Amino acid sequence: MYVPKQFVPDEAAVHDLLANQGASDLITLTQQGLLATLLPFEYAPASGGHGALIGHMARANDQWREPVQGEAMVIVRGPEAYMTPSWYATKIDNHRVVPTWNYVTAHVYGQLIVHEDPSWIEAQIRRLTDRHEGGYAEPWSVDDAPAKFVERQIRAVVGIELVISRITAKFKLSQNQPQKNVEGIVAGLEARGQAGDVAVAAAVRAHTLTATIR
Repeated sequence: MYVPKQFVPDEAAVHDLLANQGASDLITLTQQGLLATLLPFEYAPASGGHGALIGHMARANDQWREPVQGEAMVIVRGPEAYMTPSWYATKIDNHRVVPTWNYVTAHVYGQLIVHEDPSWIEAQIRRLTDRHEGGYAEPWSVDDAPAKFVERQIRAVVGIELVISRITAKFKLSQNQPQKNVEGIVAGLEARGQAGDVAVAAAVRAHTLTATIR
């Protein structure tokens, strides 16, 4: 991934992205070509030297059976949104502005390990469920489902672990724009209010306006 130096995030920002991700794309190169599956992952920063991404996929999905050539990759995405030049204050000065896209992403590489131990899989499912149910007033628990039903569901999946070897992250949040343009971007995003706009505006504030102040 091409990452100009102004879009390189610090380690803490990458950690937050991985820890708070939703579903991400697992991509593997195999003898059958490129295979990809969208999966919810949990981030285990203390696992191995660089951490791990842990999840599960349907046993019927052939991707886990295909030997991986080289490293596997998970593409993690944060907020993203279209940027119109109309928000730039410098548009009035010379019209030398173009549309672009702001986004947050990380390409996470590593060794893919498959886990078929039912206890490992159940523990992973419980952790993932507890994480996503934690914000509800009455969170659902795996124990709410009949035990035999849970056993059947566990047999229908395999565990997936990406042992991280390296991460390339890019936070493209208008860091290359003058502050007056950045202020226009934040105001424009908050006013437009489309899906992702508020999150991108918050990310711009955190990673661009604060960087300008420092």
